[in-house]
Amino acid sequence: MTKELPKAYDFKDTESRIYAMWEAGKYFKPHNDPNQPDFDPNVKPFVISIPPPNVTGELHLGHAMFVSVEDLMIRYHRMKGFSTLWVPGTDHAGIATQLMVERELIKEGTNREAIGREKFLDRTWEWKRKYAGQITGQIRRLGASCDWDRERFTMDEGLSRAVREAFVRLYEKGMIYRGPRLINWSPGLKTAVSDLEVEYSEEDATLYYFKYKLKDSDDFIPVATIRPETILGDTAVAVHPEDERFKKFIGKTAVVPMLGREIPIIGDEYVSMEFGTGALKITPAHDPNDYAIAQKHNLPMISMLDKEAKVNENGGKYSGLDRFEARKQLWADMKEAGLVIKTEPYRTTIPRSQRGGEIVEPMISEQWFVKIESMANAGLDAVKDGRIKIVPERFEKTYFNWLDNIKDWCISRQLWWGHRIPVWYCPDGHMTVAREDPTQCATCGSKDIHQDDDVLDTWFSSGLWPFSTLGWPDETPDLKYFYPTSYMETGYDILFFWVARMIMSGLEYTGVSPFHTVYLHGLIRDEHGQKMSKTKGNVIDPLTVMDELGTDALRFTLFVGATPGNDMNLSVKKVEANRNFANKIWNAGRFVINAINSLQPGAEPGDYTLADSWIWARLQTLINDVERQFQNFQYGQAGQQIYDFIWADFADWYVEIAKQELAEGGSRAARAADTLVRVFDMALRLLHPFTPFVTEEIWGHLRDALQESPLKDVCKDWPNALIIAQYPEPRTPEGWEAKALEDFELIQEIVRSIRNLRAEKNVAPSKKIAAFISAGAKADLLNEQSKVIASLAGLDHSQLAIHSSLKDKPADAAALVVGSVEIYLPLAGMVDLASEKTRLEKELKEAESHIQRLENLLGGDFANKAPAALIQKERDKLAAYKDTAEKIKAQLK
Repeated sequence: MTKELPKAYDFKDTESRIYAMWEAGKYFKPHNDPNQPDFDPNVKPFVISIPPPNVTGELHLGHAMFVSVEDLMIRYHRMKGFSTLWVPGTDHAGIATQLMVERELIKEGTNREAIGREKFLDRTWEWKRKYAGQITGQIRRLGASCDWDRERFTMDEGLSRAVREAFVRLYEKGMIYRGPRLINWSPGLKTAVSDLEVEYSEEDATLYYFKYKLKDSDDFIPVATIRPETILGDTAVAVHPEDERFKKFIGKTAVVPMLGREIPIIGDEYVSMEFGTGALKITPAHDPNDYAIAQKHNLPMISMLDKEAKVNENGGKYSGLDRFEARKQLWADMKEAGLVIKTEPYRTTIPRSQRGGEIVEPMISEQWFVKIESMANAGLDAVKDGRIKIVPERFEKTYFNWLDNIKDWCISRQLWWGHRIPVWYCPDGHMTVAREDPTQCATCGSKDIHQDDDVLDTWFSSGLWPFSTLGWPDETPDLKYFYPTSYMETGYDILFFWVARMIMSGLEYTGVSPFHTVYLHGLIRDEHGQKMSKTKGNVIDPLTVMDELGTDALRFTLFVGATPGNDMNLSVKKVEANRNFANKIWNAGRFVINAINSLQPGAEPGDYTLADSWIWARLQTLINDVERQFQNFQYGQAGQQIYDFIWADFADWYVEIAKQELAEGGSRAARAADTLVRVFDMALRLLHPFTPFVTEEIWGHLRDALQESPLKDVCKDWPNALIIAQYPEPRTPEGWEAKALEDFELIQEIVRSIRNLRAEKNVAPSKKIAAFISAGAKADLLNEQSKVIASLAGLDHSQLAIHSSLKDKPADAAALVVGSVEIYLPLAGMVDLASEKTRLEKELKEAESHIQRLENLLGGDFANKAPAALIQKERDKLAAYKDTAEKIKAQLK
């Protein structure tokens, strides 16, 4: 006999052991049978490319969320028989990683410039080796069933080759160009950052009003700015051509304060006559709106800041000052010169670097760009024509809006860590763009060539992820079989950063959409709906939670209550509740295995009881519901329904009834054990993608117990592990289910009513009481189920009288009405007749309100427009409520 399971589930002992078993069994490979090939043309593949975590540190709840959701998707499809591949990997993360290493160097009293590019890259590779292993180890802890043999890193040799190929292809098509453009400059990071890497926050600022004097005149135009230091880069003053105050000045010359440089006064309809002073200083090299005006009027661009945001040589005597120091000094000098009008507080949006946090400066800089319009149009079409579905659908509007208004993509970054731009220059300025490192200039043959110092934007390489990880640009077996991938699952916050880039890149380089479905999960907030942050002290560490409460509890909590695209609130209390659920499953498993072990050799199952039929019917309903929820991406609802079935239907009802059957022994016990096993097996299969560890552990014990029991044929087709067992398939109802559900639900209502009354009257659970039931047409059913009713409701079976009608109704008894069934409980000495009357009057009022509602419904348009079956259903309800009301009135008499 199989030994009895321990009383408590020990997740600390189980999780690492189970994960090692899965890996050793090669269950994470794309096939379910280690002896079968990966590329079976008769089996449909299901593929997810993991959103590669940055190699910058430890696991956080965002990782826990995407790993849990994607592992559920993968496990479900694996159990459905797909050739399932989940490609793992990590991202070099450009700016983020470089920042981390630079901070380490600063702690050591040095910096990257001091140690040089080569040594800095050596240090960064060391960082990567340390933290990439750490992060993937933590992803394993979450139960991620990735094919670790296919693990990738965005700067692997193969992926770096793909990046080169992508760059060169675009360059050869004329879609990549280099030139001076206005970009976002991060002074702290000393690099360009994309529009998406700039965060705008409402902040307090100062609005500075000053006089822009006309040449050789005392006349002036009042102008206001929040960045006085940019006056040093002004190339025009603009007014509205219809503004009566200033249109006389159009065509004249103004003088830049403190520099004396002459600039034109221009008319442009962009200027608002109502806003501010009605005049604008134009600084094309440091403002995107001014840049557009300068392009229109052919104004010069004067950059007045260097890469450290210090004033450069164009700033005259302010050269060398930090931008904010220059602001103070210039304003003080202007005040002394009589050019200041006033200052006032001003609330405005300030652009800050997402990574460094410092204020970003719009600056003219020589950068590499991708002409993005054709790629964006292809990305728009793929979603509009249904090749790609975005879940939830409301994010399509956001996606369309961004791609409709996209600007050329600045892809160069002034960093050392990343994919270096594959362009080489010779002394004559010729450019060589090549897939392999050249030895000489492709134009003039000079061997004196050097590579561009810049690296590519991280999103350029991660945009290739779904196909570069499978071997592109080579036509590898993996690429042929597994591409395009299936789902792209990630947070809605990187829809633009990453998802749109992958869609555009996939269509551009492979000609097909890289996936057919984008599933966007929400962000995780604390229990009060606040964003988690270290400064607020409300961060929940997933590693700590897993250590204390188990991985399954955390995973299940991340599902239940979550809906696609919506943020969710998380508390440790919720995780504790789901730890209790894991224990509930364990206890149910112990009971089922003990039931198997208690069977006598040769025991044969007898006929199905009503409870057997009911639990089977409930299971089939559950399987159908879960399948529908999975197809609609409502994983949280599916998990909740499985939870409710196991906790309520199975454990609270069927197990309690099975205890009676097992106590009787013989064929009744064998039937109960057989039903327990088959239903519990299916429940574990349904639950496995949500809580893989506890389900795998119990299922293994269940299989072992069956192999030594009279029920061994039940598991003859079971595989060696639950992870590759078949997921329950929906079935068409066979016709018996509806009656089984209806009959047992009546038993449940009777039991609940009696239990509730006992609780109201404080009748001790151990006290068996008598009952008289007037059951009408249900008398035969209730007599058949009398033992079940007596056992579950705490009745004395020898004093349970069930008749079609009662001539003499017990006096001074508590009366209950369940549909057409009347129940009398002679609780002598325990019944307060006054309170009984109050309770019955309350029930009568409720029944009468339902009668009124249904009569109004059936007397209106509903009776003419609704389907006949639905009208009949409502009529049946009305008749039942009327019957109940009459019985309550009789009891009140």
